[in-house]
Amino acid sequence: MRPSQHHGGVHAFYHLVQHPIADCACAGLACFAARANRPERWQTAIGQKPIVYCLGKCYDGPSDGKHDVRPHIGSHARRTVLLDNVLAGGVRDLAVYRERGGGVAFASAQTLTPNEVVRMVHDAGLRGRGGAGFPAGIKWQAVVNEPASIKYLVVNADEGDPGAFSDRLLLEDDPFRVIEGAAIAAYAVGASRGYIYLRKEYPVAAQVVSQALEQARAAGWLQPAFELELVVGQGAYICGEETALLNALEGRRPEVRQRPPQITHHGLFGAPTLVHNVETLCSLPWIVTHGAAAHADLGFSRSRGTKLLSLNSLFRRPGLYEVEFGISLADIVGQLGQGLRRGNLKGLMVGGPLAGIVPPELLATRLGYEEMQAIDCAVGHGGVIAFADDTPIMSIIAEVFRFGARESCGECTPCHFGTPVLAALVDAAAAGASIDAARFQRLIDALAATSLCGHGRGLAEFALSVQRHYRAELQTWFG
Repeated sequence: MRPSQHHGGVHAFYHLVQHPIADCACAGLACFAARANRPERWQTAIGQKPIVYCLGKCYDGPSDGKHDVRPHIGSHARRTVLLDNVLAGGVRDLAVYRERGGGVAFASAQTLTPNEVVRMVHDAGLRGRGGAGFPAGIKWQAVVNEPASIKYLVVNADEGDPGAFSDRLLLEDDPFRVIEGAAIAAYAVGASRGYIYLRKEYPVAAQVVSQALEQARAAGWLQPAFELELVVGQGAYICGEETALLNALEGRRPEVRQRPPQITHHGLFGAPTLVHNVETLCSLPWIVTHGAAAHADLGFSRSRGTKLLSLNSLFRRPGLYEVEFGISLADIVGQLGQGLRRGNLKGLMVGGPLAGIVPPELLATRLGYEEMQAIDCAVGHGGVIAFADDTPIMSIIAEVFRFGARESCGECTPCHFGTPVLAALVDAAAAGASIDAARFQRLIDALAATSLCGHGRGLAEFALSVQRHYRAELQTWFG
């Protein structure tokens, strides 16, 4: 079964159906933070229609579709789980991938029972690297437990968080690792069919992955047990939410589904479905090859293994870094990024616009799911956007709510109608007007309590985090 083609009403939902990415400049938050680097390009980005919120070039912002440079790549973990091939300059040929040990993990997994592979992933302590950090083994077991004749695996390659570009570089420089990870997961949960849903903003990744899949099919690498297909989106941040993504694959409007049922029970085309992002799946070949204990030995607390971090262009050394969980935010800024290019640090947005902003006084916090949550922030997808003190906190809030309003899917009232009002309130405040603090708070409370998905709730959590950490600066507006 193939995803159905988008019809007219569905097409209207998407931003980029008729727009070549090469003609676009980026208006994402990482580029906003660096807007003083290239003021003319930033003005182009915010004046174009449609507005594009991330091209995955946050290390060279403000960016556009015509220019790119290779970012700095670094591994700062005791063992490199994810970036070996990327550090080697990229592996886009199946024969070279196999020469470097690729394929061994998939073959090894097939000598085990599916339940043994599930147990290995559980014991490794692998948690989803896309945002929520949910334990992968528990999700896998839920799919395994479903007595269905067909099951699906979906690779969420809709890396939409402004500030993150780790999945893009994995897809472009190590596509066979993604494919092998997907095959291992599919074997473990009994999925016979899979889809890679890739955002349109990554045209090079689309070309590379398409060619890699052709090589895999020609070599008979995955068949007959597992068939994997590439589907390219048309521009919608909400497709990063897994139920909206499934609707997109089915050719429907990519609006968020109510839960229950969970997609592990009733997912793509009504069948049990496992969804993981690219980074999560790329961890699997290493885990199968080196064992659960080796992976669980990396990291700290309840966050095991390594994490990819994308550092934006406000750092002196922006780029992609593999780190062990447990590194301090201070070391991320000072050792990895080597400080800021200009000004003093206003704060770090870690994990995308639906997370909070970490103020400088909390940089001793160590990178971990629970540890970041304790300060009202998040690991998220691992985008690290530094803001300098040339950007007022109210301007950041306004930018986040403009983004949130534009990218709401429209399925639930508090997000669809409340977020544009919040954006207008903060825009006016940033321009010098007074703000109705009570009304603002009522809208935030409604978003937090009644939104269908993490988009609305995340915007509320962002607002509450900023109010907590930047209370003195916001006193002028909120009293």
